[in-house]
Amino acid sequence: ITVKSSNQDTLTAAGEEGGDPPKEEPWETTLKTTMVDVEAGEFRGHKASLWDLLHSRYIPEENRKELLELYEAGELTLEQVKNVVSTIVTRAAAAAERAEPAAPENGPRAEPEAEPTPLHGD
Repeated sequence: ITVKSSNQDTLTAAGEEGGDPPKEEPWETTLKTTMVDVEAGEFRGHKASLWDLLHSRYIPEENRKELLELYEAGELTLEQVKNVVSTIVTRAAAAAERAEPAAPENGPRAEPEAEPTPLHGD
């Protein structure tokens, strides 16, 4: 029994060494636990973490990387990150909402507007 338990200890220890996820940075934990209320897109009606907002489809990858680098380096405060992310998500979601409903509704609605209407023809 003692041999088995020491084997288990060895296996457990070996498994933990290779299987542990990397320790989360404090700034990363803060972003994951800071909840923001953004009334836009799929986030409307519930709070989301700054981390989820940063990794949403509304934040382009290059913006996300830049914000994370500046925050990690201490050049942006948590409040600044929150404001920037909220603004980007709100604007991007609003733009997406304006773009999406236009096409599917009853097909070609823009055609009559596109044709010039002669007021004084002949």
